[in-house]
Amino acid sequence: MLFVSAFLTGVLFGLGLSISEMINPTRVIGFLDVAGHWDATLIFVMGGALAMTVPLYPLILRRNQPILDRRFSLPTKHEIDRPLIFGAVIFGIGWGLGGFCPGPALAALATGSTRVALFVFAMITGQWMAGRLQ
Repeated sequence: MLFVSAFLTGVLFGLGLSISEMINPTRVIGFLDVAGHWDATLIFVMGGALAMTVPLYPLILRRNQPILDRRFSLPTKHEIDRPLIFGAVIFGIGWGLGGFCPGPALAALATGSTRVALFVFAMITGQWMAGRLQ
């Protein structure tokens, strides 16, 4: 049941990214181009996500356990350190240059684009290298 739930959640997430055109890197790069032809679409996508998350997250955490698992998997690290800042900078550079973050990049694989496949390959390689360096 957990696998089916995770799969359906991923499909729903991918559909949402597709409908909102967040799998289109020109949308993201347009959002980052505040001095040129700025595209505010991403603000509305983020706003919709926050409108759901902000009220529901505390309600969900009031439960003793998640519906399909034994316990919640929450971050245990709370401090801002050098690796976090370095990783955020690398993420931001990749996001700005490629126009993708991990979720939309994986959803965009369905387009069959070689450019997207190369981005995902580079992203996975970077994640693997980061894991080896730790």
